[in-house]
Parts: sequence; C-alpha cells; structure tokens
Amino acid sequence: MHTADLEDDMQLWRRDFHAHPELGFKEHRTSGKVADLLESFGLEVHRGVGGTGVVGILKRGNGNRSIGIRADMDALPITESNDLPHKSQNKGVMHACGHDGHTAMLLGAARHLSENGSFNGRVVFVFQPNEEHGLGAAAMIADGLFENFDVDSIYAMHNMPGLPLGQFATRSGPMTASESLFEITITARGGHAALPHMGVDAITVGSELVGALQTIVSRKLDPGRNGVVSVTEFVSDGGRNILPGRAVLRGDARALSPEITAEIEARMRQIAAGICSAHGVSAEVDFQTIFPATINAPDATRAAAGAAEALVGSAHIDRNCQAKLFSEDFAHMAKARSGCFVLMGNGTEGRHARPLHSADYEFSDKALVTGSSYWVQLVEQELGK
Repeated sequence: MHTADLEDDMQLWRRDFHAHPELGFKEHRTSGKVADLLESFGLEVHRGVGGTGVVGILKRGNGNRSIGIRADMDALPITESNDLPHKSQNKGVMHACGHDGHTAMLLGAARHLSENGSFNGRVVFVFQPNEEHGLGAAAMIADGLFENFDVDSIYAMHNMPGLPLGQFATRSGPMTASESLFEITITARGGHAALPHMGVDAITVGSELVGALQTIVSRKLDPGRNGVVSVTEFVSDGGRNILPGRAVLRGDARALSPEITAEIEARMRQIAAGICSAHGVSAEVDFQTIFPATINAPDATRAAAGAAEALVGSAHIDRNCQAKLFSEDFAHMAKARSGCFVLMGNGTEGRHARPLHSADYEFSDKALVTGSSYWVQLVEQELGK
C-alpha cells in the first residue's frame, strides 16, 4: 500500500491526539500540531480558518484542477473507560468517534503526497474543528474556505465500527441524515395535587403529546422514506404535591431529505397545537435543523468508489450502502461543492467494534495505512497526469 512506510509515524500522531483530546473550537493543541506537521512536510499552511481550523495546500505541475479532503479534529465530553497507555489525559474528554484517526490518516496522506505524490493540480487538506456540534464546517465556509481555497470536489471519510477492516461503503444521494432539535413548551394551569379539576396538569398534556409525536413516523410519513422522532427530555415545574403549570419537552428528529424534515416539523406543530387546544392550554414549538442531510453527488461518488475499488478490490467496496441516520457536519461542505462522504471499516472485534461515542470505543491503528492510502489513491486518480 502507498503509505505503509508511514504507519509508525501515523500511529504516534494518532495516539498523541488521543491522549490530548479537545472539544469543539478548543482544538488549540491539536490544530497547532497539525499545522506544524504540515509545514514540516513543505505545504502552504493557513491557520485559524473558522476558529481553530487548518488548511494545507499542496501543488504539483501546471494542472488547474483541485480536490479537497476533509478530516475532523474535535473530541467528545466523555470520560474514557479504556485502560490504554495513550488513554485520554484530559478528564471528561475523549476521542470516542475516531477523529484522532481521521486526522492522522490525512496527515499521512499529506506527507506521502508531498514526498512522492504523482499528480498534476492542487490538493486542499481541510482539518475541521467542531464537527460534533455541527458548527465547524459552517464556520470554515463562512471564513472563506471555498472563496480562498476553491476546489472542484471535496471528500470526507468516517470510520465505521462493525465494518471489517479494509472495507469501504458509500452511496450516491442521501448518505447521512439531518438532525433537528426541537423544544415544546406547554403553559398550563398548575395547582394542588389533591384538586386536579381546578387546574390543567402540564404533565398530563405533555405525556399525551409524547405518545402522539410517535405517530409522525409510524402513521404520517411514507414508510419508504426514513425519519426518526425522539423525545429525550421531559422537564416540569411540579413538586411533591404540586401539579405543574409548565412542562418542556425536548428531543431530536432525523431525516434523509429536506422534504421529510419539513413534514416532521409541520406535523409536530400541528399535533402540539391540537392537543394543547383540546386541553385549553398553549404550546410553543421551537424546531431548528442543526445538521442538514449529507447528499453525495453522483460524480464525486463514482470517483470515491473507484478509488476504493482500485485500492482494495471490488469485493471490498459497497457502492450502494444503506443510508445512515446519524448526522455529519460534512453535509455543509457537500452542499457547497460536489462532494462524497465515505465509510471505512474499523474492525469487528473488541473495542474497535464498539459503537461510536462509547466510553470504551477505540479507533483501530490497523486502519491507518488503508485510510491514508485511500486518500493518496483518490488524489492521484482525480489529478492524474
């Protein structure tokens, strides 16, 4: 494979990032190390793009085509339970999603391409902050990412626990879901727990609303068009013998198209208004889409799948995988330019197969060569002489 000679270096980088995780827009140490390494590879480096983002530029020949590759750098507010030599040293913060590996793989690709790359054009290496909260990509774009470092297409990769090492998966069209956060505030009339007829219990109204919201997906959406509505918080101002006059429901909705997101929101507002009206109380609904759906462009998907096939063979690339209902901040970049988001196997055993965002998850170092070689393959394929 292209980058096998860099395996030890990538492992050292990855484990260093893992031991020193940083939350979104606080990736000062991480972005500093990334920028220093890119400069040592001879790249043109731009720091502080979108806060703590870093952009590295590598040019070869006189070609006018360009390709962007993005890796995310931020960690999660999770206390690591793994007992590893490189266990997180930052209490309550952990690389539980593999962004340490994503960053190390892109650094490995940058170094290989700077030393041995065979291509004609420009590669833009994008190291993004704050993916987990859906804010980093938009911040980099607002800070001139594509105006200052324009690309013809852009790509990103995420490791996938449970998918065998050496396997890739992607699809044209919807790849990951949008994420919308909602908050429904019920204003009723509280009172004494022994005299419920003299007030309107906000918990009773809220409980009815929780059940009714589940009918959005089960009864009001086309069964062939995926969506998820989950109530995750139910808070009231009631007490031991006090009926609450106010309740707040918060939750999360997912969809694979803007149309389904809009339908979920419309149905939610309709249900909340109807139930609260029946009880003679009021409801206020706040619905905000944080992550749009990631839509892979057909041309970029063909390129991405072709590079995977060239690297690992057709038997190890799923070109039409099932769309995923988790969300991905790369959606903003794929909306701005022709883009493709790819999944890569992290392994099927032990902590490498644990779900993302688990306290005992671990990115597999065995995936570093495969992932970095994939980026090299893609660049040389798309910018080949």
